[in-house]
Amino acid sequence: MAGDDDTHLQRRLAALEARCAELEARNTTLEKEKRHYQWLAESTTDLISRHARDGTFLYASRASRELLGFEPEELIGASAYDHFHPTDLADLLNKSPRVYYHDGFYQQTYRFRAKDGRYVWFETTSRTRRDPVTGELIDILCVSRDVGRRIRAEANRERLARVVESTTDYVLFADGSERLFYSNEAARRLLGLPREGLDASLDQAYTPSSLAILREIVLPAVARYGSWSGELEMPGLQGPVPVLSVVLAHRGPGAEPDHLSLLNRDIGLRKAAEAQARRHQEQIAHANRLATTGELASNIAHELNQPLGAIANYASGALMQLRADPTRPASDLALPLERIDEQVQRLGQRLRHIRTFVRKGQTRPHPVTLFEVVEAACRLCEWQYQQTEIVLAIDLPKTLPRVLADPVALEQVLVNLLLNALEASREWPAAARVEIRARRSGHREVAFSIADQGPGISPDDAQTIFTPFHTSRPEGLGMGLAISRSLMEAMGGSLALADGSDGATFTGTLRSEPRPIHHNTPPRSQP
Repeated sequence: MAGDDDTHLQRRLAALEARCAELEARNTTLEKEKRHYQWLAESTTDLISRHARDGTFLYASRASRELLGFEPEELIGASAYDHFHPTDLADLLNKSPRVYYHDGFYQQTYRFRAKDGRYVWFETTSRTRRDPVTGELIDILCVSRDVGRRIRAEANRERLARVVESTTDYVLFADGSERLFYSNEAARRLLGLPREGLDASLDQAYTPSSLAILREIVLPAVARYGSWSGELEMPGLQGPVPVLSVVLAHRGPGAEPDHLSLLNRDIGLRKAAEAQARRHQEQIAHANRLATTGELASNIAHELNQPLGAIANYASGALMQLRADPTRPASDLALPLERIDEQVQRLGQRLRHIRTFVRKGQTRPHPVTLFEVVEAACRLCEWQYQQTEIVLAIDLPKTLPRVLADPVALEQVLVNLLLNALEASREWPAAARVEIRARRSGHREVAFSIADQGPGISPDDAQTIFTPFHTSRPEGLGMGLAISRSLMEAMGGSLALADGSDGATFTGTLRSEPRPIHHNTPPRSQP
């Protein structure tokens, strides 16, 4: 019996030792896991904390230093509720809808006061631990992270959304299949779209011609470069609405591929104002040409008098021959009749030139030969120059390319400059000639200059000579140079005073006609 008891005791001791070893191993494992979880809690950038039911800190991880400026020891024993923003604490205590609850977890976004007094936006997820028997609250485990950047980004997005919704520009968002998934209030009013349940596409937002431009040019450009801007048209109740459109690809984190923003600004009023300004400029330029024609009256009379005199002479000679011999054949009068016809043609050409110069019309630049326009302007001023014995010299290379200009507008500019140069030279004894030169001044640019030998232009006057109604002539209106500069700019060029110290030199620039592209075809191989 004693032996059996000893054996039984030994077995129990062995089992107890095994149980102790198992418990020791389990404790070692738990200790390792505890150290591991503690290391995780201390290493994470989120604030890990444990609280009593009254909000008192029982534990705080080292992240409190970076997030709040508190050492963990400074928080332990302090109530978290004392650091809440008053409004956010009221939401928590009153279980506001802003405090999210699901399956034992609470989540709240709120402001927490840091050590330096500023408030940090926190998003905290909490879980309560309760006694399984009594259900009494043991503690509250919390994970908190700084979401200030996200809150500010959301606020910025919300402000931007309000701006987009309230702007008078027409704002549309579209996906890669051209389906519209957002339109602001202005776009909805223009296009008649509903606020909710938007079911529309780009073909409802743009006219057929603009839709073709979008598909053929805009969308490929946006896919490659990320943006495009230009003029398009949108349908409106009163007809097409011209818009300045900016199309942007949605890129960056969270952006859906192939999504686009289309911002459209109504430029109807601007285009109407531009058209009105062009009409005013054309009217002023026409009035200036009429005034210039008055100044050129003596030259026009001279131009017309020459062919009329020749016609009279040839007609008188033919009549004398008929009176002397009424039976002469008609063929004998062929020569004087041919000369009369030539003078009539010349007279008609001159009258057409004068009529073209004074007619109303829009400024429409197209390729023209600069020498022909210069020659026509000089012909209008030739008689005045001859009367003052001022030499009008033309020096234009034959190799100049054609320029993009309206011939009537360019002729008006040249006539204004030539008459100004003549007026400046008239009373100046040393002035003997006015020179017109031209040269290629750039890859696609031609410059011309008109230089006189008159008294020049003072630095003070040089600042104001292109100002309307500025003139040094008692009878002048002071509009010639201002109109000339406007006409040059309307043709895509410029006009400026190059030098006013020794006489005056005005320089104008015009775009030249593009050179044709020659494709080099490789020679065929001989069989």
